[in-house]
Amino acid sequence: MTINTRQIFIQLLLTFFVTIAAGGTESKKTRVSSTGLKNYIVHVKRQVASLSTVSSEDLKAYHRSFLPFNIRLASSEKDEPLLYSYQNVVSSFAARLTDADIEAMSKRDGFVSAREERILKLQTTHTPKFLGLHQKSGSWKESEFGKGSIIGILDAGIIPNHASFSDHGMPPPPSKWKGRCEFNASSCNNKLISARSFTIAANAMASNISTTPIDEFGHGTHTASTVVERFVKNAEALGGAIGGTAVGMAPYAHLAIYKVCSNGDCPDSDILAGLDAAVADGVDVISMSLELDEKVPFFQDNIAIASFAADQKGIFVSCAVGNSGSINGTATNLALWVLIGGASTTDRKIKATAKLGNNKEFDGESLFQPKGSPSSPLSPLMYAGANEKQDSKLCVNGSLEGMDVKGKVVLCERGVTARIDKGEVVNKAGGAAMILMNQEEEGFSLNADEHDLPTTHVSYAAGEKIKAYINSTVIPMAALLFKGTVIGDPLAPFVAAFSSRGPNTVSPRILKPDIIGPGVSILAAWGSISSRVPSFDLLSGTSMSCPYLSGVATLLKATHPNWTPASINSAIMTSAYLINLKGTPIVDETLQPTDLFATGSGLVNPSKANDPGLIYDIQPDDYIPYVCGLGYSDEEVGIISHRSITCSTKSSIPEGQLNYPSFAVKLGPPQTFTRTITNVGELCASYVVTITAPKGVSVSARPNKINFTQMNEKATYSMIFSRTNEEAGDHSHGYIVGLVTWVSTKYMVRSVVSVTLIM
Repeated sequence: MTINTRQIFIQLLLTFFVTIAAGGTESKKTRVSSTGLKNYIVHVKRQVASLSTVSSEDLKAYHRSFLPFNIRLASSEKDEPLLYSYQNVVSSFAARLTDADIEAMSKRDGFVSAREERILKLQTTHTPKFLGLHQKSGSWKESEFGKGSIIGILDAGIIPNHASFSDHGMPPPPSKWKGRCEFNASSCNNKLISARSFTIAANAMASNISTTPIDEFGHGTHTASTVVERFVKNAEALGGAIGGTAVGMAPYAHLAIYKVCSNGDCPDSDILAGLDAAVADGVDVISMSLELDEKVPFFQDNIAIASFAADQKGIFVSCAVGNSGSINGTATNLALWVLIGGASTTDRKIKATAKLGNNKEFDGESLFQPKGSPSSPLSPLMYAGANEKQDSKLCVNGSLEGMDVKGKVVLCERGVTARIDKGEVVNKAGGAAMILMNQEEEGFSLNADEHDLPTTHVSYAAGEKIKAYINSTVIPMAALLFKGTVIGDPLAPFVAAFSSRGPNTVSPRILKPDIIGPGVSILAAWGSISSRVPSFDLLSGTSMSCPYLSGVATLLKATHPNWTPASINSAIMTSAYLINLKGTPIVDETLQPTDLFATGSGLVNPSKANDPGLIYDIQPDDYIPYVCGLGYSDEEVGIISHRSITCSTKSSIPEGQLNYPSFAVKLGPPQTFTRTITNVGELCASYVVTITAPKGVSVSARPNKINFTQMNEKATYSMIFSRTNEEAGDHSHGYIVGLVTWVSTKYMVRSVVSVTLIM
C-alpha cells in the first residue's frame, strides 16, 4: 500500500498557503546562518493502519509535506532539513527547523505535536557466578547460553575485532534477521551480526562526529560485552580484577549494534532512528544504557513511545534508571513496558588500603595494583584542602599550584571533576600517591578506577578519620597497601550511591525501579580498533547494570520464546533476592537497610527467574485503559498507542489496578486491588499467600489459596489494604513497606509492597 500521490500534492499546496499566511518566506541562506535552527521531533497522524506497509520513499514524501514550502524548495542534499523519517516505532519525523517553522506546521491537518530534541546521556567475569549462573545447570544450560536470540544495543558503537565478539562455534543468525553491517565484511560475523550508525542529528550539531559504528568512547564496547561476551580466558584490567575467564550474561546470543551516541551525547532523533531500525531488523531484546534528567509524561517521552511499539511486537526493552544519586525521585525511563534497573555491588573488591603513621588502616579500592610491590613507601601525608580553598580540597586542575605536594600522599575529596582527573592533578604537581575520599552523600560506595599513580578510594567516614589524624600530629605519614582482588564481601550486594531512586514521578502508583543488577567496577571489553591484544576495563554505572538485566532477559527469551515482555519482567521481579550474602536486608551507601525506591524488587536472580512458578502477564492492549486513566487526552494516548484511541469508550483503570508484579498504594480509606496470575510452573500446584504487612496497615488476600490443575491456567485474586489502630511503622520517608508472597511446595512468588499513608 502507498500513500496516494494526489493526496500528497494537495497537502503540498495546503502547506504552501499555510506557509505564506505565516510569513514563512525566509531564504535558505538565512536559515543556514540563523541561530534559531533546532532539531525537532514532529508527531503526525498516520495515513494508513500500519506504517510498515508504506514504502520508505512515500513515507518520507508524506513527512516532507509538513515542512514549510520554501524550505523544501530551497533544500539541497547537504542542507536537507529532514533528518529521519520513522517507520516502525513512532508516527513521526525529525527535522532541523525554527520555532516559526513549527508554528506554521501546527496549523496543518495531520499535525499532532512537536518537541525540541533532548539529549540523553550514557550511564556508565566474576559477576555471572555471583548471580548464580553455572555452565552445566540452570538458566545458562536451559537457554543454551542465549543461543538463537538477538540483542540490540543502542549505545556508542563497538570495537569489532575484540576477542569478546568472536563467533567461534556460533551458527548464523535466524532467518528472520534483516540487519546489515556498515563495517567491512570481515568485521562482522555470526556473533556481531550487524553494526549500524545513526548520527545525523549529532552531526547537525557538531562537525567532528564519526559516521561509522566504531566506538570512539569505549562505552558501547563495554556494555555490549557485558551482555553477550564470549568466554575469554585470562581477562584482567591493569592487573586488577583477575578472574580467569570473562563472560557476558548471554554468551551465545547474537549482537546487533546501533550507534546513537557520540562524545557521550545521545540525541533523541538518533535514538529513535536506532530503535526504528532495531525493530525492523528483528531483534528480540533492546538494551539502552541511557538517561534523561527531565521526567515528562509518557506521550512526550520518545523512548517510552518507541518502546511501546517494540512491546507490541514482543520485543523486550531494558533501560538504565540513571546515575543521579540517592535523592528520591531521580529515577528516569519510567514507562511500565520498560524494565529499569538500578546498580549494586558484587562481592568482589579490588583492595587498596591506606595505612597511617599511627598504624591504623582504612580499606579502599583501586584498579592501580602494581606488580611485584604490594605497598608504596611510607611518605608524608597532606590534606589538599588545608588551605581552606574549595578547589584545592577537590584537587581540580591548577588548584595544587604553589602547594608543597612533591613526594607526598595527598588526600583529595570527590566532587566537580572526575575521580581519575584528580589523580592526574596530584601526579602533575609531583605527588607520590592519592587517597580519594567520598563526600558524605556517597557514604561507603566505592569504585576501583584506573588511576595513573598509587591511589586508594575510601569512604567518607574513613576520610574524616584520616583528616583527624592529619590534624593530630606534626608530621603525618601514610603508605598504600595493594591487596589485589578479594572475593566474598558479605555485604554484597549493596546499592551504589550513584544509582537513581524512585518513586515514579510520572506514574506514582507504579513502583520504580523494577530491579537492581551489578553495576560497580564491572570488568568488560575495552580497547581500540588497532589493538591486537584484547583489553578490558572496569566501569561503574547503571550503564553496567542495564546490560546485565538485558542479558538475563535474553536468556529468558531463549528459554521461553512465547512469553511476552511483561511476563519476562514479572519473572525477573518476583524471583529477586532481598537479602545480601550475610543473610541480612540489602543495604545502601550508608550501610543501613535500603528501601524499595533503591532496590525495586531486589537483586536479579537469573536461575529462579527462568522458573518463576507464576507470572503476572500484561498484553500490549492492557496498557491502554491504564494510560487513559492517567488523564491523558485521546490524542496523547494515540501518540503512545500508535493508533486512534477514544478513552471514553475504554474502561479506564487507576494506575494501581494494572496487573503489575508489585504494589504501590496510597492509603487513606481502604483500597482493593486485583491481580491475575498465570501458572507456568508445575502442572498441578497449590499456592497459599503469606503476607508481611507494613506496621499500622492491614493487608489481606481473597482468596488466600489458589489451586492450579494445568499449565498456563489463570487465576485472579484481590488484595485489600486498610489502616489499623496500631501506630504505623517508620514512615519518615513518606512510605512503609511489606511483602505479598504466593508459596507452593516448590515456588515462592514475591511482590514487594510500598504504602504511602495519607495523614
